[in-house]
Amino acid sequence: MSITKESELIGMKRISEVVGTTLKLMREYAKVGMSTKEIDEFGGGILKSYGAKSAPYETYKFPGYSCISINEEAAHGIPSKKKILKEGDLINIDVSAELNGFWSDNGGSFVLGKDIYNHQPLVDASKDILHKAISAIKGGVKIADIGYLIETEARKSGFKVIKNLAGHGVGRSLHEKPEDILNYRVRSNRERFKKNTTVAIETFISTHSTIAVEQNDGWTLVGNKGGFVTQHEQTILITDDAPVILTKANGFWD
Repeated sequence: MSITKESELIGMKRISEVVGTTLKLMREYAKVGMSTKEIDEFGGGILKSYGAKSAPYETYKFPGYSCISINEEAAHGIPSKKKILKEGDLINIDVSAELNGFWSDNGGSFVLGKDIYNHQPLVDASKDILHKAISAIKGGVKIADIGYLIETEARKSGFKVIKNLAGHGVGRSLHEKPEDILNYRVRSNRERFKKNTTVAIETFISTHSTIAVEQNDGWTLVGNKGGFVTQHEQTILITDDAPVILTKANGFWD
């Protein structure tokens, strides 16, 4: 959305703090032996305590307050009592919500407990690449150039990007224009980031796959060539200088 007055900025800061805090607390709450449903209900309780509503449920009737993806799941994992967390699991939690007409989105991947399967390099690459991408964004920068940066940095780290998942505008709804802030460069895309707009920038970094494929449940996505995928996402306000990271309460760069 385009921020045109102080009240809009206040609204976006508030909901962004809520989803960032919720993500951080859910990550800290996750323990070996818990189900993803338990973690989701914990996060749902936090959102409700702030008066916020789950964005995926409100927008798409998603069967959970948040998307929780485990190991080979790339995104949109459905919280379940049957999915029990184990030592070394690769977990992604994506939290987005609405409060007082404003929407914000963030997510992050992490390793539960000891990194016995060596997922941490993929997690670190995703976090670091997102940081580099966001640091390069300001009004007037081509969206395609940020996609090129993300894909180039992924290759340098020995990884790939998922090409059919993308960042997006956010603010008055969960997904707004620009609709496809991709993790690679489309040369024909001449669209530029605009000052005083809010967008969700997210990395999808993978070990083997380049396309996310929907499973039979109608939600869960996995890589087309297997392997693992990590995602990190922040909602930001674009300026003429460094962006304002609205969801910084998630603390995954701390």
